[in-house]
Amino acid sequence: MASLSPCTAAMTQDEKDYFKLLGSRVAQLRKDQGLTQVQLAEVLEISQQMVASYEVGRRRIPVSMLQALAKALSVEIDVLLGDESAKARAKRGPVPTLARHMERISALPKTQQKFVIQVIETVLAQQGR
Repeated sequence: MASLSPCTAAMTQDEKDYFKLLGSRVAQLRKDQGLTQVQLAEVLEISQQMVASYEVGRRRIPVSMLQALAKALSVEIDVLLGDESAKARAKRGPVPTLARHMERISALPKTQQKFVIQVIETVLAQQGR
């Protein structure tokens, strides 16, 4: 009889409640950042269905993903996990759209970054005429 690994073992009710709360927090933070599930999935290199499963608490968010998830949502891990005092300590408002775009661009492969920069430079050059 094969035993279940910790990732596939059935969740206790407390765990289910915790992951539903964590998932709803992820969904709210994602919406606050103006991201779709598809966009968040692309940043995390997972499927949109997996993001949806995390957001409703159907699947556990792996500890190994917390740092990338917090970065993608522009929050500290403490805030992601529900520490409201960490949110107050952060003392920063919503990240401006341009800053979010720059973070996403910096996560692209170098060739795509160069392409985006060329497009921006072309637009700026045309604006300067």
